[in-house]
Amino acid sequence: MTRRNLGYAALAIAALAVTSLLGQMATTPNLSWYGGLIQPRISPPNWVFAPVWTTLYVLMAFALWRILRLAPSPARRTALTLFFVQLALNAAWSWMFFAAQNPLLGLVNIVPQLLFILATIRAFAGLDRTAALALVPLSLWVGFAAVLNASVWWLNR
Repeated sequence: MTRRNLGYAALAIAALAVTSLLGQMATTPNLSWYGGLIQPRISPPNWVFAPVWTTLYVLMAFALWRILRLAPSPARRTALTLFFVQLALNAAWSWMFFAAQNPLLGLVNIVPQLLFILATIRAFAGLDRTAALALVPLSLWVGFAAVLNASVWWLNR
């Protein structure tokens, strides 16, 4: 692997590690609050979230690395912008839902987040099919999470 590719890999890993840490900082102190909410039947056990998100962050870093390696172009710039917007929304969701203890605020975030993920997949697909496919599990999980978020809000309003 070239020095440049190693740099891109480090950037991708760092971006996802920071996002994960920010999410954990907002989530962990508020797990007892979340546990006190009425949960929908579709709610998975708490232990599922860590391995799922770890896997998704690895796939996101891989996808980002593949796009970063491409020659600069307007399409690459658009794809990266969409990726980082969805990543910022990802990080913000934990603060809006858990830290603010506000499922409605989380819902206000997660719907556009899902739309940005889908737009990112489309933009990545025009550049690198493998990178786009690596984000499909994220779109499926965040789609499920949006339904879960809406259900939690509805049951606890």
